Amino acid sequence: MISNKAKYAFRALLAVASAPEGESLTSAEIARRNSIPHKFLEQILLDLKKAGILDSRRGKSGGYVMLRPADTISFGEVLRLFEGPLAPLPCLSRQSYRKCEDCESEVRCEIRREFGRAYEASRQVLDSRTIADALRDGASIPEIRHDDRLAG
Repeated sequence: MISNKAKYAFRALLAVASAPEGESLTSAEIARRNSIPHKFLEQILLDLKKAGILDSRRGKSGGYVMLRPADTISFGEVLRLFEGPLAPLPCLSRQSYRKCEDCESEVRCEIRREFGRAYEASRQVLDSRTIADALRDGASIPEIRHDDRLAG
C-alpha cells in the first residue's frame, strides 16, 4: 500500500495540473478541495517543489503551478519520491540493489523470479502512466473488484 503522503501528493498534483493554464492554487485551496491536512500538505508541496515538479508564486495571485508539463511526470517518479524504491526485494531494485543476505543464487531463486514478474508489470504501468493520462482518463475509471479472501 502507498502511504498517505504519497496519496496526498498525487491528489495535489492532479489538482494543480487540472487548474487552467497560468492559474495557481494555494495550499489552502488544495487542502480544502482534496481533504488533505493543510500542515501535512505544505511539506508535500515543498518536496514536489524541491524535486522540480511544482513551482510556487508569491503575491496576491500566488500559489502553486506546474513547473513541468503533466505529461512528463509519471506515477512511478512521484511514488519513488515519497516511497523510495518500488522493488519488493532489494535484489530487484535498479536504484538500491543489494543481494539478499540469505540468498544462495539469484538465478535459481523462485521468490525473486515470481516477485520480479509482478514488479516488472507494475513498474511498467507506473513509469508509463502520467499525471496527464490520469486527468484525461478520469471519466473511465476501471472498476476494482474486492475479494474479501485476499483483503490484507
